[in-house]
Amino acid sequence: MSPPNRGSPDVTAVIAAHDESANIEACVASVEWAREVIVVENDSSDDTADRARAAGASVISPKFTTIGAARNTAISRVTTSWVLVLDADERCTPELAGEIGRALAAAAETTAFRIPRRNYFLGKEIRHGGWGSDKPVRLFRRELRYNDNLVHEHVNVTQGAVGEVKNSLLHYTYTSLDQYFEKFDRYSRWWAEQNFARGRRTSAAAVFFKPPARFASMYLLKGGFRDGARGLVLACLAAASVMAKYARLWERSIRNES
Repeated sequence: MSPPNRGSPDVTAVIAAHDESANIEACVASVEWAREVIVVENDSSDDTADRARAAGASVISPKFTTIGAARNTAISRVTTSWVLVLDADERCTPELAGEIGRALAAAAETTAFRIPRRNYFLGKEIRHGGWGSDKPVRLFRRELRYNDNLVHEHVNVTQGAVGEVKNSLLHYTYTSLDQYFEKFDRYSRWWAEQNFARGRRTSAAAVFFKPPARFASMYLLKGGFRDGARGLVLACLAAASVMAKYARLWERSIRNES
């Protein structure tokens, strides 16, 4: 394990990573100001773990169940008062690091903070279509934990105030369409499994109507057209993702029909 940086803010950065050899070093470097950096690596086939250690992070490799559970395993090892969670394709800017230090010094009753994200797709920032309003809870007291969702996991905040910082994480999501389609299959399957297990069922009509509704919402109502060709492609991909999710849920819904 790497020695903690004693002169830094009372924060441990937790980074989830799977086959992130291309990203992990830059991600770790962006949080080198933190007291410690823990990378929770799951079943990587590349040298993600070695690169993370070389960059100065501690690395753990628990058996994978959900992303939230993996993060919780790392959080259980944190000794600082606060946790900053990142994905390997995200970067913490110097401006955000400075604001985090100031925010924690005045946190008082605050339990967690939302952090805006600037999201990039194929090398360009996407400002519309719902991507520009992305503000997940990513900075929180170490007592908090993620829920057990397979997809759309989030931190359970049951007590205390939730604040918000102004500076953003940089999120370099999908530098290629190969990356998108690699996740497309896995996440649509997980979404269907999660919702079916919770008693949700659907019909073929939902498979027909929901994808165009998502396209219209993202591209027209939320202004995705303002992002040019990328905005159009993203709205089409989002509609395809919705189709895959509901088709898989529909398949599970009809399996027991006579």
